[in-house]
Amino acid sequence: MAGVITLAAVDDDRMLLDGLARWLADEPGLRLSGTYSTVDELVAGNLCVDVVLLDLVLRDGSTAVENVARLVALGLNVVVISVWPNPSQVAATFSAGARGYLTKDHDLGALASAARVVAAGGTVYSPELAFACLNDPRPERPRLSTREREVLLAYASGMTMTAAARHVGVRPETAKTYLDRVKAKYQALGRPTHTKHELASRIREDGLSPDFGDMR
Repeated sequence: MAGVITLAAVDDDRMLLDGLARWLADEPGLRLSGTYSTVDELVAGNLCVDVVLLDLVLRDGSTAVENVARLVALGLNVVVISVWPNPSQVAATFSAGARGYLTKDHDLGALASAARVVAAGGTVYSPELAFACLNDPRPERPRLSTREREVLLAYASGMTMTAAARHVGVRPETAKTYLDRVKAKYQALGRPTHTKHELASRIREDGLSPDFGDMR
């Protein structure tokens, strides 16, 4: 249907999901295409929607950063919602690619407005998100280009430089240049990046990716 923004909601509060479905049924221009209790369920359904409303804390043991990163990697726009803000978690989900954050004490009109802004390519800077970013307790993070980030994630995941270059679609010497730039940016902030293990630690600290495990 032309002009309709499609939504999916991931939350393990069935009462909230049922209420959201009833409310959106009467909201012009918005359509709830599916509700899920985990990101695994949404991904398995291969659903293509304009915006995903994602609960910050789910009971399946997944992390907020991991969930946001998975959805963003699929090309989905994510708005994180929660009962109360956790500054470090909220800031980390924003770093992982979330396009906005709202607490559940906002009214449904605010949620509808956020969905429309994000679907149009914008970002929802709610007071809670601004507070979380300003009070982010994580170390200062360098500004990485898209290519620098891609090479960093590929290489730190355990790939060789050649494999990382192939994964990103550049020549090995180009990938090495990108990685050298990443290391220099971290070093300038006093954060060591001499080994893959240290690179993986920086990634986890900055909420760039799910846990890579122990890599030496």
